[in-house]
Amino acid sequence: MQSLSSKNLLGIKELHRKDLELIFETADSFKEVINRPIKKVPSLRDITIANVFFENSTRTRLSFELAEKRLSADVINFSSSSSSVKKGETLLDTVNNILAMKVDMVVIRHPSPGAPHFLAKHVNANIVNAGDGTHEHPTQALLDSYSIREKHGALEGIKVAIIGDILHSRVALSNIFALQKLGSQVMVCGPNTLLPKYIRELGVQVELDIRKALEWCDVANVLRIQLERQKIKYFPSIREYTLYYGINKKLLDSLNKEITIMHPGPINRGVELSSDVADSEHAIIMDQVENGVAIRMAVLYLLAGDPQA
Repeated sequence: MQSLSSKNLLGIKELHRKDLELIFETADSFKEVINRPIKKVPSLRDITIANVFFENSTRTRLSFELAEKRLSADVINFSSSSSSVKKGETLLDTVNNILAMKVDMVVIRHPSPGAPHFLAKHVNANIVNAGDGTHEHPTQALLDSYSIREKHGALEGIKVAIIGDILHSRVALSNIFALQKLGSQVMVCGPNTLLPKYIRELGVQVELDIRKALEWCDVANVLRIQLERQKIKYFPSIREYTLYYGINKKLLDSLNKEITIMHPGPINRGVELSSDVADSEHAIIMDQVENGVAIRMAVLYLLAGDPQA
């Protein structure tokens, strides 16, 4: 069995192109599994996985949990809101207590950038980053790239515009790394105040005009405004943001081509996307959700080293 170049999935930046391609090939097999009447395989029957979430999550946590159960792993779920973290317990103590229960793998989401990397240096279990602050969200980038590959047949040469709150987005950074490794061209688009100062150093094109970005791209990956991460005002009002950067059917219909619309969720309907765009034939948002389970199955299976083989 082929394996990834790392025992952990901490970020896309640390992976090689062949790692991404191996994950996609493995996900192809698992996508077939989850679309058949019996959706389970015994691949991780002897593995125990802990989902350790220090931030709220719906899609990512459910997607990981479903992927784990489809692989027949034993699953335990941890939420910081109902744990000893509230009593002052440290991250390392929390995880070591979980590992003492003979857990093999930890899927962690944490508000602090670098938390999964810190854990990986101090514990022996496989660590999967399910989002660390504004740093990376590797499985989201993998499922996004996989969804583009599924829709367009390839990633090489595809033009992808990432639109919205780039500054506070871990999805944007992981997507940039993944798409560039796979040969896509990447542009970011949003208000100047929501673009990181370092963004041009990543080798992406920068566009402030959404119409020009949409005319350039084959795929628009639209991000929500992350108000919960914003400590100051980055634009006058939500209404003004929608006026300049919201995508509606009228705008799409005025382009001289069709483009693919993506969104990592949750969607702020009527802000970054109107409902008639989010629910249109242009959008592959539900495909992203379905592909998320297959991608996470592939990642967990490859990191676990196929104990059934």
